Amino acid sequence: MIALGGPTTKVHRATVATDLRRGYSGLYNLIEHEFGGEPMAGHLWVFANKRRDMVKVFWWDEGGMCILGKRLHEGTFAWPKAGQKLVHLSTAELQLLLSGLEVAKLRPRRWVRPSSDAAAAPRSAKPDGPAAA
Repeated sequence: MIALGGPTTKVHRATVATDLRRGYSGLYNLIEHEFGGEPMAGHLWVFANKRRDMVKVFWWDEGGMCILGKRLHEGTFAWPKAGQKLVHLSTAELQLLLSGLEVAKLRPRRWVRPSSDAAAAPRSAKPDGPAAA
């Protein structure tokens, strides 16, 4: 996967179907006029076609406009209903989306971490190990 942006980069996913025959200028104008965004801000804009089997990611980096496209051989991308025009994602969620996972069905894993009291307590020797002198 190409590293896209940093921690301050926003990912905007358009919920409405988009004609993906558009190129650089067409997507630039769509972002600017339809969504009221600033295409040159360095944020990522994700669009899907009507069948949801193809996506394009538009972003502006230091050198110019970039478009990443992905078309599925079988199946469709998980996409939200068209209730609002844009949905915001994290870059990790974008990677999951492009990998074919449904972000809405995933849940964060609970990590077991020792409490601060347990971390401060001294560790005892192993039951089978040699005793420390």
